[in-house]
Amino acid sequence: MGAAMTKTPPKTFHVKSFGCQMNVYDGERMAELLAADGLTATADAAGADLVVLNTCHIREKATEKVYSDIGRLRKDDPAKMIAVAGCVAQAEGVEIVRRAKVDVVVGPQAYHNLPRLVSDATRGEAALDTDMPPLSKFDALPARRKVGPTAFLTVQEGCDKFCTYCVVPYTRGAETSRPFAEIVDEARALVDAGAREITLLGQNVNAWSDGDGRGLHDLIRALDRVEGLARIRYTTSHPNDMTQGLIDAHRDVEKLMPFLHLPVQSGSDRVLRAMNRSHTRDSYLRVIDRVRAARADIALSGDFIVGFPGETEAEFAETLGIVAAVGHAQAFSFKYSPRPGTPAATMDGQIAAEVMDERLQRLQAAINRDQLAFNQASVGRHCDVLIERRGKQPGQMLGKSPWLQSVHLETSAPIGTMVSVELGHAGPNSLTAREISAERASAAAA
Repeated sequence: MGAAMTKTPPKTFHVKSFGCQMNVYDGERMAELLAADGLTATADAAGADLVVLNTCHIREKATEKVYSDIGRLRKDDPAKMIAVAGCVAQAEGVEIVRRAKVDVVVGPQAYHNLPRLVSDATRGEAALDTDMPPLSKFDALPARRKVGPTAFLTVQEGCDKFCTYCVVPYTRGAETSRPFAEIVDEARALVDAGAREITLLGQNVNAWSDGDGRGLHDLIRALDRVEGLARIRYTTSHPNDMTQGLIDAHRDVEKLMPFLHLPVQSGSDRVLRAMNRSHTRDSYLRVIDRVRAARADIALSGDFIVGFPGETEAEFAETLGIVAAVGHAQAFSFKYSPRPGTPAATMDGQIAAEVMDERLQRLQAAINRDQLAFNQASVGRHCDVLIERRGKQPGQMLGKSPWLQSVHLETSAPIGTMVSVELGHAGPNSLTAREISAERASAAAA
């Protein structure tokens, strides 16, 4: 690292996470590690002795933002300790040391060593760890003592798919599943700590298996028996790993919410082959048909990349066609971002930025159209909303519907309560609701 001076041991810390839900989970666990080591969390970076930037490497803009944040933090307080964690740390550990004066660099498979690395840095010692061991880090993490009404639970990490645009196999390692019993035990601990809803996380979460023939659907059915757990979700899935057992779980398991995030990335078979996605337009649509046959009211979400090298206007039109065919309740869309070390970064036919911008605008207009249509079709539905936090207006609370829609309502029900509502006015990003009834006896403390 080149550290030459000792530093005062930090007493306060702030963790800032970029990117996906798995990074949010990792950020929460790092915060718990530091708190268990005696540090106190602060609400903002300015008041913290130690700032942990938990990074994402999926897009170039996210990476550059990390360096921008490091520069700003150093300018504001040269004495502040800075740790860079996550996928940028894994991919660019040496480069981070060269470009920016940081105290700690730790990869996503080594963050359980963060307290030791901080201690090393205060003594002026090298504090870089980007080793990628098996998932032993979970054995070193502290117990979850208090969480909100919704909680993330990582069950699988890494990826063996090697999509040509993606850095995950290089930054998160090979596809690895956590043990069945360990996951169920952590789920029970999360419920004991206040969770009513758990989202199972993985780079390819539906590839989870325990080596004994059990798949994600078996894990979901086991979690269905956890007393006090009201809702189960999972993300992110791959179309080729949507087994019939998992599809049947959407039909049979009441706690499994009617929502599925299933990235397709493109509607063009040629582009999908170039991406090494290993599914086709038709195979994706057949999976969607099977899921809808099992759960007619399911809300579908997806991911799309525009401007992949060589993408023609006709191929982009095929992507717009698959958007129209599916009718997503929500979706995420991005301009292709070349990542160093990935095969796509050196492919011929790199698309001009202005072409990608124009295509992204058209794609997002189609996605927004379908999201609004889905929300409008929900008006008048009766459902349960899990209250997650207070709104901006007096008496207003916010929560999520079973279909992962944001819902605003006036209620005296505390955070953690399941409220029966009638959905009302629909906007593009949220709905209002009228309370019908609320749990009282088992409501979590506000």
